[in-house]
Amino acid sequence: MRVCVPVTEDGQVDPRWGRAEAVAVAEVSDGAITSWQQHQVGWGSQHDQGTEGSHHARIARFLRDNQVEAIAVNHVGDGMVRMLGTMGIRIVGGLGGDARAAAQAAAAAAAA
Repeated sequence: MRVCVPVTEDGQVDPRWGRAEAVAVAEVSDGAITSWQQHQVGWGSQHDQGTEGSHHARIARFLRDNQVEAIAVNHVGDGMVRMLGTMGIRIVGGLGGDARAAAQAAAAAAAA
């Protein structure tokens, strides 16, 4: 399963999904991370450049391009929930701490 998680410089879950500067895309198989790629997305600095719809489109494009099936997050807003639901991407919320552990937890929850 491909899971996206917003990450801080020290490898923790960034609580700001839509304003994250960096995210990681993890491939999780049988509970183990088999691939971990970090991307500087700049969503925080780009957030107020344009409409909310254009910001959501930017995130949707990234998720589609990276074949993300679930996100591991602390929280997302209602508009983002609707967009991700339309895309069929599972949201596993309430996560914090180590980003790699969060990706594993999200994969397990999404598979259940």
